[in-house]
Amino acid sequence: MFQVTQRAGALVRAVSPIVVMIAVAVGCGDLQAAPVAQAAQTAPAPGSSAPSEHRRLTGTWNRYPQIDEPPDPKLPPPPPIGPPPLKPQYLAAWESEQKAAKDADARGQPLFTDYVKCLPDGMPTMMMAMFPMEVLQTPGQITIVQEAYNQIRRIYLNEKQIPIEDAEPGYWGHSVGHWEGDTLVVDTVGIKEKVRFRGVPHSDQMRIHERMRMLTPDFFEDHLTIEDPVYLTQPWTFSWAYRRLPHYKMLEYVCDSNREYKDPQTGGTRLRLDNGQPGAAAPAPQK
Repeated sequence: MFQVTQRAGALVRAVSPIVVMIAVAVGCGDLQAAPVAQAAQTAPAPGSSAPSEHRRLTGTWNRYPQIDEPPDPKLPPPPPIGPPPLKPQYLAAWESEQKAAKDADARGQPLFTDYVKCLPDGMPTMMMAMFPMEVLQTPGQITIVQEAYNQIRRIYLNEKQIPIEDAEPGYWGHSVGHWEGDTLVVDTVGIKEKVRFRGVPHSDQMRIHERMRMLTPDFFEDHLTIEDPVYLTQPWTFSWAYRRLPHYKMLEYVCDSNREYKDPQTGGTRLRLDNGQPGAAAPAPQK
């Protein structure tokens, strides 16, 4: 038994320097590899949904610039949205409707719209951010919540878009997206034909492309391209920008007990008073 113990002790003494050398070598290797591992963590693999420094869209945002807000000289605002490239057979009717709405607003008698019916904006109008909006990044999905009308839009990451003919028509459609570097590329189909941006008609073949990217840690932009082979002569492109609201908490927005209604004689919007009698024309919503 003593001989065995001596042999075991000798074996330990002989192996110990080797073990120490291996441990030191491994430790040095870990120290050398640490910066590489840290860099790998800050740069997600292509197609990954994990947010990096330049993908941190999570937070609450307001459209930039707001009405009468002087823009930051370092961040010029997006250019004004141009007229839709409608085909000639649709352009004249759209222009006539726009003029009628503008004239009605000037008279203080706004026309009846979906807002009076408490209907949400839908896509792409909800991205205009008339009220603040919240972006939530979770594994496999980006959720956008618009405070106005409690609108919720879901973008499914790294999924194949469904055939456009299989898309169930809705207010926000079916959106899929993926990251190309620091740009979130989104494709949306399946928007109800009655859901219109700026009153522009569209078909069930309409497709909305978006490219979202951070400009700074507190600003991001959404560049949109709308395609519709039925109504448009070419893609319609425009952009919106957003400023982070770090301390803002989203509020509930419910279109309840709406006293506005459609005037059966003029087709305009009127306001019902508490006594049940018709009142003055309701003010036009600010966009």
